[in-house]
Amino acid sequence: MIQHFTHLLRVRYSECDAQKVVYNAKYAEFVDIAATEFTRAIWGDYTELLERGYDNQVVDLHISWKASARFDDVLAIQIHTLRIGKTSYALQCDFLNHSTGEAIVKAEITYVMVSPEKHEKMIIPEGLRLSLEKGAPGVVANHAGV
Repeated sequence: MIQHFTHLLRVRYSECDAQKVVYNAKYAEFVDIAATEFTRAIWGDYTELLERGYDNQVVDLHISWKASARFDDVLAIQIHTLRIGKTSYALQCDFLNHSTGEAIVKAEITYVMVSPEKHEKMIIPEGLRLSLEKGAPGVVANHAGV
């Protein structure tokens, strides 16, 4: 079994809609939060990344819903690198209910590496590429209080 980086996130009341489930648009925010924690685990602090002359921008995001998450559920968002190109990389994010293991959402997010000042596309540096390939297996960022 592959070990992934996992971000634990508790669903807050304000993230739910009138149907009492997580509002669909919130999942894009959850993907962004979890992906940021993944890159923090493999590359360090985002500010340091910018200071080294690197940045990234989202260019594509796909979300497929399997089930609903509800207020106070803890989501285990498992992330691994899906693809690495010359200037871009994609991450897969699998959302599971932390208590039951039920699949909630599958998302794929693609980033392009850019220069911080001009936001011009750039080649992913070898060190960052190696970190993406390795990932952060077994690392858990617990923002759920469990």
